[in-house]
Parts: sequence; C-alpha cells; structure tokens
Amino acid sequence: MLTTFIEFSRYFAALLFGAAVAVSFAGMPKTRKNYLIFGSFVVFIFILQFISLILWGMEKTVKLYPLYSHLPVVIFIALYLKRSWLIGFSAMFLSFLCCQPPRWAGTISGDIFGNVTMNHLGYILSALIIYYLLEKYIVTSVRHLMNRSVKSVLFFGAIPAFYYIFDHTTTVYSNFLYSGTRAAIQFMPFATSAFYFVFVLLFYGELQKQEKVQKERDLIDMQLRLAQKEFASLRELQENAASYRHDMRHHIHLLQALAENGKLEEIKKYLNTAHSDIESITPSRYCQNETINLILSGFASKASRAGIHLTIDVNLPKSLPFSDTELSSLLSNALENAIQASEEIPETKDRIINLRLFSKNNKLCIDIRNRYYSEVKFKDDLPLTEKDGHGFGTKSMINIVEKHGGVYQFSVKDGWFLFQATA
Repeated sequence: MLTTFIEFSRYFAALLFGAAVAVSFAGMPKTRKNYLIFGSFVVFIFILQFISLILWGMEKTVKLYPLYSHLPVVIFIALYLKRSWLIGFSAMFLSFLCCQPPRWAGTISGDIFGNVTMNHLGYILSALIIYYLLEKYIVTSVRHLMNRSVKSVLFFGAIPAFYYIFDHTTTVYSNFLYSGTRAAIQFMPFATSAFYFVFVLLFYGELQKQEKVQKERDLIDMQLRLAQKEFASLRELQENAASYRHDMRHHIHLLQALAENGKLEEIKKYLNTAHSDIESITPSRYCQNETINLILSGFASKASRAGIHLTIDVNLPKSLPFSDTELSSLLSNALENAIQASEEIPETKDRIINLRLFSKNNKLCIDIRNRYYSEVKFKDDLPLTEKDGHGFGTKSMINIVEKHGGVYQFSVKDGWFLFQATA
C-alpha cells in the first residue's frame, strides 16, 4: 500500500513540478486566485491520467501523456494567463528539460539502493530542491528573455523543443535510443555539436548587435558631454560679460583722464578696443530664457564666421521643461548639422539657415530649415549620412525629444532640409 502511494505521489509530483515550472516561466502572477485555479487544473489533469491508466494501462498512457498533460499546460498558459502560443509551447518545452535532473537523481537513488521506491523518493526530493533553485535564480531571467521578442523566444526555446521531440520519438514512440545501434549512440553527440555551433553563430550575432548598441550609446553620451562642455564655455562668456560690465567704472575713469589731457586719438583707439571686446563676450538676447540665448549666441557667431546667413525667430518663456544640457545637446546638434550642410554650398549667398523656436500648449516647438548642396538620403525616415562618426547627433536629438514624449520629423521640401519637433 505504501509503495503504491509513493509511486502515485511521484507521478503527481512530476506533473505538478513540470506544470509549475512552465507557468512560472510564462510569468503567472503569484496571487491566491491563480494558485487555486492552477492547483485545481493540476488535480484535474492528474485525474485524467489516472483514468487513462485504468482504461488503457501504463504503456498507452505514457504515449498519450503529451496530449492530456503537456498540451493542456500550453492551453492554460495561452488562454488563462493570456500569453502567446509561442511562449506557451516554449515554457512547456523548457519545463520538460527541467524535469530531467530530478529524473536522473531518482534513477541514481534507485540504482544505489536497488529499490524502485527510492527512485520515486529521490525524484520527489530533488524536484523540490530544483524548483526552489529555479524560482530563486533562473525564473526571472527566463521571463525576461522570453518577453523580449519573438526571435528571442525562438532562439531560447530551440534546444528544449528539439530535446522534447528527440526524447519522445526515440524513447516513448520507439526504442531507437536504447537499441544499441551505432547510429543511436552517435546521434546525441552529433545533435549536441550541431546545436552548439548554431548557438555560437547566433550568440555571436547577438553580441555584435549589443556591441553596436553600446557603441552608439557611448557616442551619444560623448555628444552629451560635449554639449555640457560647450554650454559651460558659453556660461563662462556670460560671466566674463558681467565682469566686464562691473569694471565699466574703471574704463570711464581712464577715459576721463585721457579727455582731460586732450588725447582724442587714444580715446578713439581705446573705445574701439573696448567695443570689440564687449561684442566678443556679450551673448545676444533672443528671449527670456538665458540658456537659449547662450546657445544661439554661440552658433550665430559660428554661422557668421562661415559666411552663413542665420535668421533667428524666438518667442519662448523664461523656463522650459528641459535641463540646460538637454537644450544644449538638442539645439547644438540641430544647428551643427545645418551649418555643416550649409558649408558645402559653394555660393555664400545661398548659405541660409532659418531657425524658429516658440512655445505652444507648454510645449517647445522647433523649426530649423537650411539650404543644402548634396542630395539628402533617408532611411527609416531619418537622414542618412555616409561619414564615419556622424549620425549620432541625430540620435541624441531623437532620444531627448522622445524622452519628453514629443514628436519629430525630418524632411526635404522645395530645396530646404527641415527638422521639426514638438516636445
């Protein structure tokens, strides 16, 4: 009687372990309601197994096991947990793979003690331990991988699916694996090596993608650091201008002394020098926002030196929902791209940039348009550059706009290249 109870306990433990691991991988929320429904589901499946055992015996029950044990788990994940069928099948295949260590532990226990009961007890005990280890260290990572993308699920579930099919075709529905033939013995090393090389190729491809993403992230961070440095330089100019204004009384005192001595030429020379110094360090005022004033002043000087006609129309409040570095990176990258495109135009008179900034519904609206010389190519609605190290400024702009829940557009119209954004 005890032996029979332990044997059926092992079968129930196998069903409960496999189903519990599968729904954990699929991401079943840990609520009392879910536990009750899942427990009832497992008991119902176990009753079906018991009925099948009575009606058709062990051999046929084992062959029908995937239909009334594995498939219902997939259906439970898809319909009750509302996961995709792909995740349902992948979770089931993975759980079947996880059932192998308890099976092996039970076999070792039975062989050591020479007792089938110890085989069952070894299985039950190891299943409890492995379930604890899976929940503590593995389940979260598996959920993350399976929720990334369809490709990730296929990549992650390929080997468990292959093992499931191989195990059932060679041990359940045939005796091929235990036949002792050379083909049977050599098949698993062949399959393992083949999947290993496929895994290496796929894994290398994923690594390359990650490295590319990391490189782009590093370059965008570098763009942000450069924007911070440029903004600090502009801030220093503003402080120098304030200091120069503070020292104005000394200049007036010197001019009074020169006037009293009748040195008119020296006064003119001094005034010209002072005027030039003040112009070089004094930012222009375009709006109430000092950050915008500093950025636009710097690029107005840069455009002037390059022979570019830059028109600026700004109507903004004093405060904006952007940090100084975000404003600097967003506008600096946009204007830098416009200036670089304008510099390619041979005729100076055709080098034109029009900038308009305004606020609407508490949103920053940007309209920057410039003439261009080379044909503009687009990929995925973004301007495509063939120069090495370029294009990351555009991605930095997009990241900032999207971070603030905004929208953007790059386009070409009537000989103008346009960047428009609202954030």
